Amino acid sequence: MKLTGLHILLTYQCNFECDHCFVWGSPWQSGVMTMADIRDTLQQAKETGTVNSIYFEGGEPFLYYATLLKAVRMAHEMGFDVGIVSNGYWAISQEDAQAALEPFSGLLHDLSVSTDFFHYDEFISSQAKFSEEVARVLNIPLGTISIASPQESETCTEAGRGTLPPGESDVMYRGRAAVNLIDKAGRSPWESFTECPYEDLVEPGRIHMDPLGNLHICQGIIIGNIREKPLKEICAEYDPQSHPIVKVILNGGPAALVTQFDLPHEKGYADACHLCYNSRLLLREHFPELLGPDQMYGVNL
Repeated sequence: MKLTGLHILLTYQCNFECDHCFVWGSPWQSGVMTMADIRDTLQQAKETGTVNSIYFEGGEPFLYYATLLKAVRMAHEMGFDVGIVSNGYWAISQEDAQAALEPFSGLLHDLSVSTDFFHYDEFISSQAKFSEEVARVLNIPLGTISIASPQESETCTEAGRGTLPPGESDVMYRGRAAVNLIDKAGRSPWESFTECPYEDLVEPGRIHMDPLGNLHICQGIIIGNIREKPLKEICAEYDPQSHPIVKVILNGGPAALVTQFDLPHEKGYADACHLCYNSRLLLREHFPELLGPDQMYGVNL
C-alpha cells in the first residue's frame, strides 16, 4: 500500500454531538493524543518516504489548541502539506476568528470547516463566514464541508443525485448516523449492497489514525497499530485479501458480510455503510483487534 496522506484524529472528543458523526464525537468521548504521540507519528510518517500530507481532525482538534498549533508547526517544518478539519466553533466573531487562525498563517495548505444544520441553526453559519473572511486575509486556503439532511437526500433519486445542492454530500449511515438518523432514511434491499462505494480498500492513498495508534482503512476497520508496528511496515505488509473483514467486502460488499458470516439482518438498509456498520457491530466479538476501538462504535458513552 502506497500511503500519501495520513489523517490524524487528534482527539475523539468534540464540543458537539452531531447525529451524522462517523466517530461518535462528543464531550464525553475519551482518547486524546499527546505531543509525544504526535512526534512519533510524524516521524513514522516521514520514514515511509511516501506520505506527503498530514491532516489533523477529530472529534474537534481545536479543543486542544496548544497541542494542535505545535503539531501543525512540527508537521510543516518536516515538509508535510498540512490541513485541519474543524467545526469552526471558535469563530464567534471576526476578531475571535482572527485570534484563532493568525498563528496558523503560512503553515496550512487547507482548512476545512463544517457548516450545515447538523452543526448550527443556519446552513451557512456565522462561524463559517467569519472563518472564511479571516482565512482570506491570512491567505489560508479554506473550504467548507456540508452534509445534506436525510430529507434532502431522499428528494434526490438514484438517477438524479446531482440535484443535491453544490457542495453538499449525503449522510453516510455509519457511526451515530446509523442509530440517530436511520428512521428518516429510505431503504434498499440488503442484497443490493454488493460493493463499498466510498472507500478504496486496496490502495486508499490516505488513511485515518486515531489517538490510540489504530490505523483505519475505514472508520472502525483497523489494519494495524503504529504503537505495535511501524507505519512503514504496516503499509508494506498490507494485503487486503488477508484481512478477514476487508477481503469479504472486496469480494461482495457489505452484503457478503451477511452471507459469509450468516448474520441476522433486516430486509432493507439506508445505504452500504448502514449494512456494513450493523454487520460489523455483530462481528466485533469475533474480531476485537480489527473492529474497534469502542469509541468508533459508541460504546461506553
